[in-house]
Amino acid sequence: MPRIVSLIASATEIVDALGQLDNLVARSHECDYPERVKALPVCTRPRIDVNADSREIDRAVKESARTSISIYDVLDDVLRPLEPTHILTQIQCDVCAVSLRDVELALARGIKGSPRIVSLQPDSLEQIWEDVRRVARALDIPGRGEAVAHGLQHRMKQLAPPAGTPAPRVACIEWIEPLMAAGNWTPELIELAGAVNLFGEAGRHSPWMTWEELKASRADVLIVAPCGFDLPRTAQEMHWLTDRPDWSELPAVRSGRVYLADGNRYFNRPGPRVVETLQIITEILRSGRAEGTGWRQVGPASW
Repeated sequence: MPRIVSLIASATEIVDALGQLDNLVARSHECDYPERVKALPVCTRPRIDVNADSREIDRAVKESARTSISIYDVLDDVLRPLEPTHILTQIQCDVCAVSLRDVELALARGIKGSPRIVSLQPDSLEQIWEDVRRVARALDIPGRGEAVAHGLQHRMKQLAPPAGTPAPRVACIEWIEPLMAAGNWTPELIELAGAVNLFGEAGRHSPWMTWEELKASRADVLIVAPCGFDLPRTAQEMHWLTDRPDWSELPAVRSGRVYLADGNRYFNRPGPRVVETLQIITEILRSGRAEGTGWRQVGPASW
C-alpha cells in the first residue's frame, strides 16, 4: 500500500477525491480539509510570521526571495520515520506552499527509501485536471483520476449562466497590500461564471497592480480573496483599501457590489473545490443574496 505525504493543501484534497485518504500518513501545516487530516503528523512549518498583516508578510516574502532562503521548513525528523512512498509537492509558487526544491533538499539530507516525488503545477483549470490525473497515475489508479477529473468538469458545466445573462466587469484581488490581482485559474472561473475578467491572465501568475489601475478599471464588481486568508482575516485587512480617500468613488463600492471571499479554502486552492469557487462567483454575480458559504457582501457599515 502507498504511504502518501502531502505537502500542499490542494494535493491533500485530490488524495481525498481519489479515495486514497486512508493511505495519507502526513500533511503540511496548511492542509486542513477534510477535517480528519488534522490528526495526521505535520511535516512543514513557515519561517515567517503568517499572522502578520498584509504589508509585513509581503516584506518578509520579498526578503526571503532576495536572500534565496525558503519561507518554509520541511521537518526531516517527522518525515524520516514515516518512510513515505509518495511525496506530493508543487512547482507553481514558492510562496503558497512547500516547493519541489524544498523537498529535494530534505531528501538530500537523508530520507529512507526512494519516495516518488509528484510535483503539481496548477497554472490553469486544465492543469488542475491534469494534476488530478498525475496523482492518480502515480498511485496506479489512472482510471479513477480520469473519472474524478471528468466529474469535476461536468459539475462546472452545470453552473454555466443562461444565454443572454448580463456580463458584469469583475476585478478580483488576491493580495491587499500591496495590491495583486488574481491570475492562474481565477480569470477562467470569472469568465465561466459569465463575467468579464479585468485583471490577471488565465494560465499566468497573479500580477501586481496599482490603486490607480484599479480605479481606472471602473469595475462593476470587486471580489477580495487574499491568498491564504479566511473571511475574518480578510475583513481585518480591508482597512488597507477602505482607508484610501477615494475608496468610496469606486463604482463597485457606490453600488454595494463589494464581496469578501475565503481565499484560503477556495480561491487559492487549486484542487477539487475549485468547483465550489466557481459556485461562489456564480452566487455573487447572480443570486442577489448578501452571503453564502465562503463569501459575503460588505457595505459602508463594514468600513
